Amino acid sequence: MKRRILIKGALTGFSSLYLSRLAGQGLLRPYDNVAGSVSGPFKPNWDSLTQYQVPEWFRDAKFGLWAHWSPQCQPERGDWYARGMYQEGSDQYKYHCQKYGHPSKFGFKDVINDWKAENWNPEELVALYKKAGAKYFVALANHHDNFDLFDSKYQSWNATKIGPKKDLIGGWAKAAKHQGLAFGVSVHAAHTWSWMETAQRADKNGSLAGIPYDGKITKADGNGKWWDDYDPQELYAQNHPLSENSLDNGMIHKQWNWGNGVTPPSKAYCEKFYNRMVQLIDQYEPELMYFDDTALPLWPVSDAGLRVAAYLYNSSIKKHGKLRAVINGKILDEQQRKTMVWDIERGQSNQIETLPWQTDTCIGDWHYDRRIYDNNNYKTAKTVIHTLIDVVSKNGNLLLNIPVRGDGSIDEKERAVVEDIAAWMHINSEGIYSTRPWTTFGEGPASESAAPLSAQGFNEGKGKPFTSADIRFTTKGKTLYAFILGWPTNKTALIKKLATGAAVGKIEAISLLGHQTKLNFQQTAEGIKIQLPDEAPCKDAYVFRIEGAII
Repeated sequence: MKRRILIKGALTGFSSLYLSRLAGQGLLRPYDNVAGSVSGPFKPNWDSLTQYQVPEWFRDAKFGLWAHWSPQCQPERGDWYARGMYQEGSDQYKYHCQKYGHPSKFGFKDVINDWKAENWNPEELVALYKKAGAKYFVALANHHDNFDLFDSKYQSWNATKIGPKKDLIGGWAKAAKHQGLAFGVSVHAAHTWSWMETAQRADKNGSLAGIPYDGKITKADGNGKWWDDYDPQELYAQNHPLSENSLDNGMIHKQWNWGNGVTPPSKAYCEKFYNRMVQLIDQYEPELMYFDDTALPLWPVSDAGLRVAAYLYNSSIKKHGKLRAVINGKILDEQQRKTMVWDIERGQSNQIETLPWQTDTCIGDWHYDRRIYDNNNYKTAKTVIHTLIDVVSKNGNLLLNIPVRGDGSIDEKERAVVEDIAAWMHINSEGIYSTRPWTTFGEGPASESAAPLSAQGFNEGKGKPFTSADIRFTTKGKTLYAFILGWPTNKTALIKKLATGAAVGKIEAISLLGHQTKLNFQQTAEGIKIQLPDEAPCKDAYVFRIEGAII
């Protein structure tokens, strides 16, 4: 999905002259002339969007699960497959040639056709995720491969016509509504323009050297083939010159912000993206839209993303009488963080954030990779639980992807992780849902060695692992919750932040979630010492309910 390194300052690297030229080309359009607008307080500019207030449902939810599922899961060879299969000599290229044939003969369009999602049962999966404690569910609506997973009026290459021939977003939305979960969609297709440029290449070596891959084929080339009457350029969007240094596979990361030599997208491409988003909002009514973009899609070369944001917010107010919509965006400046919910990919903030935020991560690879299953490399439930606790203590939410196989199922090892999360949440969710940060997020050695964020996140797993000396805090009303991230061997927990003389109230009672009786404790100058019961009520992390600490 992601793996990109972004250039510092890229958002501000566009001059007013450059933006004026884009406006002159029709890429930046005035709001009043746009079809599909809806009246309301929000206009498609950053100043107007700063009126945004994060809805309470999202702040209270804390935990969401995500199906980052698309035709790129069909080969079961990991993330960014639709790009990697066109990179000569790469693992995915070699796998593709062996499994399907050369990409000049069997391209990504053919992978889509091979994808049937025959074992997909959205009701069963979403019910499992609700059991695990998720309060919202997010489904991938399209990826960088440009294939819409809904009944798209503006993209013929969609899941109702090709591949599964099912309205996948419709099925997910129905299941989420039935289970009482807020429904969200993730959108990644704004970058197809440059991301799929690898499909314009040809081998440099071997017997097929110089024979182009299928990235430039046209509708006429489909005569008599399975894709007759479908235009591959509507999918690949490669009828344009390559970006600077496009043959360097790493350039996509440096050009993610639509700068540094990337070929600007056409007006038609940007407007088509906008129209697809408006339909997605109108037809499926998502309460959350996750954008895999810096700030908003196509910014700053087009205002399409700004228009989508204003449309979603105004539509939400019109439907609910108040704003319930959430947008997730990456690498936001100070103003932009006021307009949506900042998302950190595979990483966590190292402080309590003033504004609500979210981390997104995955127990494996973003798109399903069979090798992770074979090698037992999934994140454990313990790792997920510790991440959730840490994020919530800092005013954040966790959005967790469970990779879905090409056939629409999850494997038994993934299911075991989800079940273990469910067992923990059944006992301890009181300290998670509807909580707010305390004056400090926690204490312990992991806090002292936390790794800094880079680019859109990516500090996950770079610090010390959590131990019983690591404590995290949340609050709900006058109750303080303290999470210890390991079971002390001496059956005594020490919380230094609650030492005598600390700015806390008189501790009245301490209990352990999942344990029936009150616990004995002693408050000293070193900290509060809590005597634990002989048996732990659960695994992985343990939650004290502390009454009287909050003044």
